[in-house]
Amino acid sequence: MKNPHHDIPATLASALQEARRVVVFTGAGVSAESGIATFRDALTGLWSRFDAQALATPEAFRSHPDIVWGWYEWRRAQVLRAAPNAAHRAIAELERRVPELIVVTQNVDDLHERAGSAHVVHLHGSLHAPRCSSCGTPQPFPEGAPSEPEEGRRIAPPACARCGAPVRPGVVWFGESLPADAWNTAIRAAERCDLLLSIGTSALVYPAAELPQRALAAGAVVAQINPAATPLDARAHHNLRGAAADIVPELLASAGFGAGDRPSDP
Repeated sequence: MKNPHHDIPATLASALQEARRVVVFTGAGVSAESGIATFRDALTGLWSRFDAQALATPEAFRSHPDIVWGWYEWRRAQVLRAAPNAAHRAIAELERRVPELIVVTQNVDDLHERAGSAHVVHLHGSLHAPRCSSCGTPQPFPEGAPSEPEEGRRIAPPACARCGAPVRPGVVWFGESLPADAWNTAIRAAERCDLLLSIGTSALVYPAAELPQRALAAGAVVAQINPAATPLDARAHHNLRGAAADIVPELLASAGFGAGDRPSDP
């Protein structure tokens, strides 16, 4: 079927129509289309003096907890001002149209959930789930939105209500392992799915980039939606170039997923 903007292969539309188990694997490109700066995009104010990668380590938090906490509050404020885009909404709609769908995301925002996705696995943690840096107990944020988000400032992290240690952002830092439960759930989903959609990810960051390979090895159809070429190009069954907010809704339309078209459960 020919689309107004992109050619959606008929074989991919058919694969989506027939799929009973779908994995949607998303990366920073999906959030960037909502105006959220990717991890290494140009930083402003105080944060322009720091290397983002250097801030995202346990060592940086131990040495300068106020700088690291302030930076993550700046990022959280940016996310709170953003809204899910058409790709997030289409992915949530797809979840309502197929028998089983799981979103596995490398993003640390909550835009998939805010768009309506119910089954989301966060491989790299979440900006919205802080925890104690010592005992690991989940912690609430202080009341009120992060202050001075545009320029940023040093902010001392709150103390754990249980042990008094500094509360840390709930994200996976460089040198840390992925959350075991999230990773195991993602691997199981990739190895049993019929179709994996890799959307807005560079396919460079391991171990997350292993998921499409696991799906391919298990015999699933793998389709990639990304503006630029990635290492996955050579192995994916379909490579669609462009913005996820344009292509994902078109893919759903090409599969005929309008109101009332949900397949019956097996």
